[in-house]
Amino acid sequence: MRVAGIGFRSAASLASLTDALDRAGPADALATSTAKAQAPVIAALARARGLPLIGVKVAGIPTPTQSARVIAMHGTGSLAEAAALAALGPGARIVTPRTVSQDGMATAAIAEGDPA
Repeated sequence: MRVAGIGFRSAASLASLTDALDRAGPADALATSTAKAQAPVIAALARARGLPLIGVKVAGIPTPTQSARVIAMHGTGSLAEAAALAALGPGARIVTPRTVSQDGMATAAIAEGDPA
């Protein structure tokens, strides 16, 4: 299974999230932090793509990409990478590292593995 982890700023548009996901590649589900899973923009992305949306805890999950800003805000180096890994659980691996939308408002990363 392939899960796309999605990170985004509060002002991100559906176009921003779509661009980040398109840059990362195809997925069977979307994942983001539990708090961000409540945002209308990610719900709209899930509906538009016909994909399930999984809210996960991301703090403390090691990621290949490291952002000081994201570490301070979310307790992990990349919200997108951490969400993708957390949704799949142990044994998951990043196959597409964090990609950034053209406008810099959203990120996406793809992990593969068996669902948690």
